[in-house]
Amino acid sequence: MEEINYIKHLNGVLAQIAKDNRLNPTHISLYIGLFQLWNQNYFVADFYISREEAMAYAKIGSKSTYHRCIRELSHWKYILYSPSHNPYKGSRIKMFNFGTSYGQVLDQHRTKIGTSNGQALVPINKHKQTNKNNTNRKKQEKLKKKFFQVNENNGKRTRTVPNEDNLRTGKDKDYNEPL
Repeated sequence: MEEINYIKHLNGVLAQIAKDNRLNPTHISLYIGLFQLWNQNYFVADFYISREEAMAYAKIGSKSTYHRCIRELSHWKYILYSPSHNPYKGSRIKMFNFGTSYGQVLDQHRTKIGTSNGQALVPINKHKQTNKNNTNRKKQEKLKKKFFQVNENNGKRTRTVPNEDNLRTGKDKDYNEPL
């Protein structure tokens, strides 16, 4: 059984996929499905798959698309695919390790010389309260008060539209009169 770091491998292969213009979403989906099957087999050197299971993981509905994509992934050295032509045995797959290091990855921008023995810390950027922010908040509160004042007599909000009856749609309108 090979020592595989799940996150490092996934990051490594996704970085490789981002650079490779030959791949389409079906290739990526199939690779991720095969990676999941590899994970379920405890990252053994090579393992056997059934076409139906791999197609289900990758959400591929066409056998010809599946065969084309798996052959291309093998040709482009993302996997090693050995078809069995035996439905009871399954095809043999060997996944290559794209996670190249076994140690913890440190943020080299946080240390003076680029190396450290400790865990990398990521700064938390909090929103800082400034006078400008407080001024904007006061402006928003004034606008709310202006447009949504409650009338003390009848409990209704004041109207924001100065002349609400622009089209004269009141009850006393004469409908024989043109607009």
